[in-house]
Amino acid sequence: MKAAVITVSTSKAAGEGEDESGPALAELARSLGLEVVGADLVTDDAEAISARLRHWSDDEGCALILTSGGTGFSPTDVTPEATRAVIERDAPGIGEAVRITARAHTPNWMLTRAIGGIRGRTLIVNFPGNPDSIRETGEVLAQALPHALALLAGERPH
Repeated sequence: MKAAVITVSTSKAAGEGEDESGPALAELARSLGLEVVGADLVTDDAEAISARLRHWSDDEGCALILTSGGTGFSPTDVTPEATRAVIERDAPGIGEAVRITARAHTPNWMLTRAIGGIRGRTLIVNFPGNPDSIRETGEVLAQALPHALALLAGERPH
């Protein structure tokens, strides 16, 4: 199965600092046994984000797309909106798991607006932009993601 990662950061896209989130997402995808076929770095622009989500889902047939960044309260944080624009079905438990996991690590846990959803046979998951948050949340989500991906692929896991 294929996966893609998208880092959403206007500053990183402009060359300000190194993207640490994308590699953390790629590491998570590989730990699930997926082949990471692409990694994008895009600005905080809803249409740019949606376009890349559609590309990796529709054109490349990725089973999983992981995004980082753009899930907070800043006026430029539009990743959940861009994701909602392309998903066909909501996966509310994923966003809930992100927040529950964050609760143990930050008093601002309830401020993440990360979501998960399904487009065709692709699962899209938003992560916060912090690499530590990606690892913490990834450990929790990794327990359920293989089952979700198998179901989306039409398999009947036990």
